[in-house]
Amino acid sequence: TNMAHFDAVGRGRPFHRLLSLPERGRPLLNDLHLAVGRLIAPNRPNEAIIGQALAEAHGLVPGDSIGAIINGKKRWLAIVGVALAPEYVYSLGPGQIMPDDARFGVLWMGREALEAAFDLDGAFNSVSLSLLRGASEKEVIRRLDLLLEPYGGVGAYGREDQISDFFLTNEFQQLRTFGSFIPPIFLAVAAFLLNIVITRVVQTEREEIGLLKAFVYADLEVGWHYLKLVGALCVAGLGLGLIGGTYFGQMMTDMYTIYFRFPVLAYRLDPGVFGVAAGVSLVAGVAGGLNAVRQAVRLSPAVAMAPPAPTRFHAGVFARGAEILNLSQPSRMIFRHLWRWPLRTGMTVVGNAFAVALMVLAMFFLDSVEQVIDVYFFQSQRQHMTVTFVEPRPARIAHEIGHLPGVLATQPGRTVPARLRHGPYVKRQGVTGMIEGATLNRLLDRDLRPVAPPPGGLALSRKIAEDLRADVGDWVTVETMEGRRPVVDVPVTQIVEEYMGFSAYMGLEALNRLMGDGPTVSEIHMLVDTGDAEALYRRLKDTPAVAGIIQRTAALHSFRHTMEQTMYVMIFFYIVFSSVIAFGVTYNAARIALSERSRALASLRVLGFTSGEVTYILLGELALLTLLALPAGAFVGYGFVWLLSPMLSTDMYQFPAVIESSTYGYAVLVVLVSAVVCWWRMGRRLMGLDLIAVLKTRD
Repeated sequence: TNMAHFDAVGRGRPFHRLLSLPERGRPLLNDLHLAVGRLIAPNRPNEAIIGQALAEAHGLVPGDSIGAIINGKKRWLAIVGVALAPEYVYSLGPGQIMPDDARFGVLWMGREALEAAFDLDGAFNSVSLSLLRGASEKEVIRRLDLLLEPYGGVGAYGREDQISDFFLTNEFQQLRTFGSFIPPIFLAVAAFLLNIVITRVVQTEREEIGLLKAFVYADLEVGWHYLKLVGALCVAGLGLGLIGGTYFGQMMTDMYTIYFRFPVLAYRLDPGVFGVAAGVSLVAGVAGGLNAVRQAVRLSPAVAMAPPAPTRFHAGVFARGAEILNLSQPSRMIFRHLWRWPLRTGMTVVGNAFAVALMVLAMFFLDSVEQVIDVYFFQSQRQHMTVTFVEPRPARIAHEIGHLPGVLATQPGRTVPARLRHGPYVKRQGVTGMIEGATLNRLLDRDLRPVAPPPGGLALSRKIAEDLRADVGDWVTVETMEGRRPVVDVPVTQIVEEYMGFSAYMGLEALNRLMGDGPTVSEIHMLVDTGDAEALYRRLKDTPAVAGIIQRTAALHSFRHTMEQTMYVMIFFYIVFSSVIAFGVTYNAARIALSERSRALASLRVLGFTSGEVTYILLGELALLTLLALPAGAFVGYGFVWLLSPMLSTDMYQFPAVIESSTYGYAVLVVLVSAVVCWWRMGRRLMGLDLIAVLKTRD
């Protein structure tokens, strides 16, 4: 495995990784999947196979030639195939946090040709192993490290620490969290709404239920009738869910085909998965409607056919308060009706509050991602460009780079691969050395305030500290895997805040003393004049000692692009679904309120109330219920976010529980717009109410 760069049209000379293949036969491990073309032929040292992502980014196909600078020498490579590899389904270059196919990829050459290019005949710098069934991976790693240590081995690791496997595992973990937390919330809200709807239906059909029972219909038959109504609603929802789920499943599969490079990733509608989803949905629906069905069963014919007993009103604290506030008669009627039916009022408020809470939960992801971007790219990593070296270099190289055209400021740093051990907990993690008074690449405390690197201790990101079960004052064993490989115990003196790119930190001088080296660096952070950035980038790319260059603008663009292709798709779905639920909650409340109170409102018209006053009574009640639900929904939404945020944390990212005021505003606006539309429609229906038909007494 070696680093090289090649000429790409319009791209300068991005760095890429060259891997070796046997000239004869296929690799025993990490075999390639040829998408197009063929394998490398023996005795043809200038043939190469290119990774599919890299080929697509630059429009390269078999038959094309590319100019590559390998070990400081220019040579032309003929592309004979385009391939995928299991260890590079997720390709990251040195220092990258997101894939950038245009700037980093993999190519394969014959092993003899690559050995000759680097004058390393018979040598290797990476090796893959498969273990026998039952073998201890930890013991194999320990012995392998002892075996390769005299030859410069930097430490073996298991498949779970391999980049592609690591990122895939974390992605599956996040999907599992989404799948186990979000759908139950939506199902619970749907069941609650269904309970409200069916309960109101039963209450408005009391007389019909009484007639059915009077004509010798059994309680079980009446209950079965309403249970079938619940089932019909659930089955209709299942049909829409199957269509929508199939569509979104196909969309997610296409998205992951692009995001992760798999040879085959086809969407398949599994009957078992659909059966489980249908069963859970039916159970939630039946549970939501069961209370209303039980009410229908328990009604006796005599009670059901008789009109409901009029509500008894009497003067009390509320009446005296209304007199003090000098409320109008319609306003008193609104408050009195809500006060006399606390359960109904509470259920309506809770339904609207859940609508607001779901909107807050859906929008939270956008706020959290923006917080991650702001902290990582603008508060912590403030440099425009970072250059990393193939091997540690003398510190004077920072002064040499600082005199290049376009460089405004530099900050040296060093990263040493290491294992951190605290009791039984072990973490494979780099230790980064930072200078005192760092202004470009900075450490932030838990309040996101800049802090100096510890001069004689270790600063751990909060995520690593949690994984190691370590806190300030604990001692952590640092087993370095570079140079002389010293092993020392270092006290934890700080816990710093990081949302991605987790690391451990020391003062640069302390880290160099630990390694037994003089002033040494492995990376330089730079503040660059934007007008000279491209020329500087090209010049540094031509430097053989440079392993990679990270540009903040490119990294930020790659991060946003990846989020748009993955997480934002799911967020968009949740926002749309939450908006639909918000409208459904509001419309159901308004429609049922009109159905229940049409007779009473028509009576008020006959008694002399104007149409405006009657409309005010109904819509004012709905408006008051909605206004009561808004702060409650914001509070419940914050609770959902507080519960979900830790569950989304992985070894890649932390999603802070951040909710911007605009998110609350958007959630409130969606519910209010839905309410206004429903109120307008209910107001029109109320204006056109047929008083004779409504007040007509049944025989």
